[in-house]
Amino acid sequence: MRILVVEDEPTLCRQLQTLLEQHGYAVDTASDGREALFQGQETPFDLAVVDLGLPQLSGVDVIHRWREAGRDFPILILTARGRWQEKVEGLEAGADDYMVKPFHDEELLARVRALLRRAHGQSRPVIRSGPISLDLRTRTLSVNNQPQELTAYEYRVAEYLILNPDKVVSKTELTEHIYDQDFDRDSNVIEVFIGRLRKKLDNDGTLKPIETLRGRGYRWTLATREGEAS
Repeated sequence: MRILVVEDEPTLCRQLQTLLEQHGYAVDTASDGREALFQGQETPFDLAVVDLGLPQLSGVDVIHRWREAGRDFPILILTARGRWQEKVEGLEAGADDYMVKPFHDEELLARVRALLRRAHGQSRPVIRSGPISLDLRTRTLSVNNQPQELTAYEYRVAEYLILNPDKVVSKTELTEHIYDQDFDRDSNVIEVFIGRLRKKLDNDGTLKPIETLRGRGYRWTLATREGEAS
């Protein structure tokens, strides 16, 4: 999943980027409102974390313009402004959640996970797809209750496909959602990730969870349902 962090305080911005990257997310950053507006309109992010007190264009204005432009990714406001009136203003502009600084890392991560789940119609942290289960809290994937050793990028590909079952996902779309803007992207590497995932998730060739549609992309073929909350 790819996240945009909009924060004008350099140290905090780096801290947020590091925290999210350590938990498996691809992260882009913006330090002012105009840069954030442009990135959010041009890039298919899965979520944005936005400060309100930004130079050039306020966080509320950025959120409002994103929503007017049809950008529907989840937005978490992270700000030092804690008055209820400002919370209302931010949520009315189109944000989905609101946190006040200072914050605890685990709470921020939990809110990010919850917003991403809800964006894909899931309320629980474990998603089951046939014998395959995906735990969004621990970012682990199991087959028949046996955890699989996946690289960070293999997990990101599997997570995106499982959260978009039956959708034809192009290599370009996968590339945009698993890498940040500074990564040297090569869409051909996606084929390598898909090949590795097939071997790890379906080593006897009977399950076939990932379908290749020549010239179009890939599709997760197994029906998904929510697992247990704990």
